[in-house]
Amino acid sequence: MSDNPSGPGDRLVQVGAIVFFVGAVATLVTVAPLFLGSDPFPSIAYAVCMLMGVGFVIAGVGVLRSATAQRRAAGEAARPR
Repeated sequence: MSDNPSGPGDRLVQVGAIVFFVGAVATLVTVAPLFLGSDPFPSIAYAVCMLMGVGFVIAGVGVLRSATAQRRAAGEAARPR
């Protein structure tokens, strides 16, 4: 376990990774019938595949939030008092 406290964007990165993983699994399941020669899934299954992109965006926002907080903390530490 890490002793570092959770940063401002860490939770967003974790949630984004989970959402991305769900979308990736949905993509694999949705594409499988195309290779197996069976009937394709309904349109809602293809919509769930879009979670992959949504998860990527959520994780990206988390990374940007963490970087902004670190930059702000470094700026305050370097400021003369």
